[in-house]
Amino acid sequence: MSNTTELAELSANKCFGGWQKRYSHKSKVLDCEMQFSIFFPPTTSPDIKLPALYWLSGLTCTDENFATKAGAQRIAAELGIMLIMPDTSPRGDNVPDAADGAYDLGLGAGFYVNATQEPWKDHYQMYDYIVDELPSLISKEFRVKDKAAIAGHSMGGHGALTIALSNIKRFCSVSAFAPIVNPTDCQWGQKAFTHYLGDDKNLWADYDSCALMRQQGQFLHIPMLVDQGLDDNFFHAQKLTKPLEEVAKEIGYKAEFRYHPGYDHSYFFISSLIEEHLRFHAKYL
Repeated sequence: MSNTTELAELSANKCFGGWQKRYSHKSKVLDCEMQFSIFFPPTTSPDIKLPALYWLSGLTCTDENFATKAGAQRIAAELGIMLIMPDTSPRGDNVPDAADGAYDLGLGAGFYVNATQEPWKDHYQMYDYIVDELPSLISKEFRVKDKAAIAGHSMGGHGALTIALSNIKRFCSVSAFAPIVNPTDCQWGQKAFTHYLGDDKNLWADYDSCALMRQQGQFLHIPMLVDQGLDDNFFHAQKLTKPLEEVAKEIGYKAEFRYHPGYDHSYFFISSLIEEHLRFHAKYL
């Protein structure tokens, strides 16, 4: 493994007075070259530490989906929020992928866990990458505040919720669009967790937001906003959103769950409500 963590700038586009940029770097945790995108809002001083929001994308996505489809930069520029968009899995010729090319396992489907099983465990350490390695790199290279917000969609909503609930002192707020909230009890999660984590369901619970809310919610609450489209074809099939709302009601966890007729699972849904999510996070950043 290389010890190099230097950034290479891949692209830069002026956007709403700020800059949308893309970088690559060698990840020691994932043992491969990784890309991520950042929106830098316009600032009056290079010495200002910016508030930051991490966006975690869903199955089949890369770091570029949110940057090009969500329309988040206009409001982020107004609010002065840096947007950090990691990739969804390790990448590269030596990184294992699903043998059958399935979209819900392997490349583009890291599920933000630390894999313990072969052939995944040498590269698929996405939890540590998002929680530790990437924030350390961002803090080293750019001026950002210590505490960030985190948000995501679908598989990325799962990642945002589990990471926030397990790291309440590191994140000030969390939001999600159509999140996988109970992966131990839906097809997407069971398939991924069996391959990445094996058959020990105690390990699975560490990455299940329903289980984590039951555990962490007894002690600390983090501000939480979840939006779900009612015409999302995965809403019932993958048990999105609703199981977490039921846990929140059961234990008295103060979170806001909203349901929207007519909206599906796509970025049309995300772009319709992303302004509300950014303004939600701005209250806590």
